[in-house]
Amino acid sequence: MQLPTWFTIATFVGLTVLLLADLAIVARRPHEPSVKESGLWVSFYVGLALIFGLVVLAVAGGQFATEFYAGWLTEYSLSVDNLFVFVIIMARFRVPRKLQQEALMVGIIIALVLRGVFILLGAAVIERFVWVFYLFGFFLIYTAINLVRHRGEDEGYEENAFIRRMRKVLPMTQDFRGSKIRVVEGGKKLWTPMIVVFLALGTTDLLFALDSIPAIFGLTREPFIVFTANVFALMGLRQLYFLLGGLLKRLVYLSLGLAVILAFIGVKLILEAVHENQLPFAGHREPLESVPAIPTWLSLTVILLVLVVATVASLLTTRGQLPAQEKAAVAEGTDGSDSNSGPEAAVEDVADEESAGRAEGERTRR
Repeated sequence: MQLPTWFTIATFVGLTVLLLADLAIVARRPHEPSVKESGLWVSFYVGLALIFGLVVLAVAGGQFATEFYAGWLTEYSLSVDNLFVFVIIMARFRVPRKLQQEALMVGIIIALVLRGVFILLGAAVIERFVWVFYLFGFFLIYTAINLVRHRGEDEGYEENAFIRRMRKVLPMTQDFRGSKIRVVEGGKKLWTPMIVVFLALGTTDLLFALDSIPAIFGLTREPFIVFTANVFALMGLRQLYFLLGGLLKRLVYLSLGLAVILAFIGVKLILEAVHENQLPFAGHREPLESVPAIPTWLSLTVILLVLVVATVASLLTTRGQLPAQEKAAVAEGTDGSDSNSGPEAAVEDVADEESAGRAEGERTRR
């Protein structure tokens, strides 16, 4: 069954309106959302994704609906694992709490545009060269192995070459000017650090997409499903950032669960490539019917089961443990001093130490 054109157009129009409305709300009232507000928004976007899957079921049938749910769950879980890097970026650039919503929103929109281009390119390549699934499959297995090898290590953020270049060539103010990215001071037009934050979030997410996009193409070849699954996974990410905060550190087995999922999808891609039996140097060949293709319903079952087991095991293992910033907030609250309870508080000391180290190095060279 094919997706109707009217449904595709209506979906893109609806998602565009939703994103613009969300951006307008954030721009009109910059603030740090409470846990209750964040929880309501996350529930709204999760519910919206579940409803959209049911609409896909009614319009296009069970195959596309199952592919959407499997793709959305995979992208959402990978996005949660990447949230801690966003926390580090916010701390590194010292973004004020009330401006972080807008920074995340614009960064997510940039990421969606870049992912859209990436998805179109991926779909075009797969359409012409089915054997690329071999490359995708082995790459996902390699990524899964690296996740297991480096599990437990602290995640970090290193500015890519593009961001370093922008910081050098753009005339920039020393601090933020609200949510503005461009101001005039002393007759000169200057950029603010907010432009670098936007670019850092957007380009960092694009790097994350190097494993998430091949993973979802292992679940569906329909570009519409791939893109909508990405949109629904990213739309609630901003609120999830504020809702989870330091609780991200409690998901100790999430990376292990993601490794299992990526390895499973990698094997699925390789089996599908072997089943298709197309190689760039062998001409047209008949499919190998003896090689099984893993059905989408089984993929969805495996993804759900792994995520549930990883989450429950993580919460049971870390039961009774408080995130570092919550402990600090409790300790500071007892003596009446102010506390920074933001999710990036736990990594600000790291940024301070790195800045001090760079300063010490400058003094040594002098």
